[in-house]
Amino acid sequence: MVELGLANPMAVPKLVKIVVNCGLGEALKDKKVLEKMSVQLALITGQKPQVRTAQRAIATFKLRAGDAIGLRVTLRGSRMYDFFTRLVTIALPRVRDFRGTPARGFDGNGNYTLGISEQTIFPELPYSVVDKTRGFEVTLVTSAMTNDAARRLLELLGMPFEK
Repeated sequence: MVELGLANPMAVPKLVKIVVNCGLGEALKDKKVLEKMSVQLALITGQKPQVRTAQRAIATFKLRAGDAIGLRVTLRGSRMYDFFTRLVTIALPRVRDFRGTPARGFDGNGNYTLGISEQTIFPELPYSVVDKTRGFEVTLVTSAMTNDAARRLLELLGMPFEK
């Protein structure tokens, strides 16, 4: 409260939700990709992913409106904090040549998005389940109004930003 100059304790920023998003363009050719990645995301997050569909048709990508092209998981409450703890303490240090998360992932409204290039950094995912390395995005939605307040909140929660 003192750092941000806030008088009201209810105005202190907090973590609202974590959204894990995985775009699977290759699912247009092979429908089993969605099922395989759905199992993997469920193991990583502890929650069943929601299948996302295309909103409009794009002829150059051979995409029709309504085609399943991605997965999304929204975590709140205790599952959110469990996932965040596992991400910061276990998964991120397992990334090769890890020097911290980039600070350029803020959107201007206090939300932070981090791209993860491969799902194998999570230890709860056995290698027998992984058929191909795929990446996904983790978006940390905070109640902060500015990037500075959100960065300070995430630093205090343990997010390792690069220096």
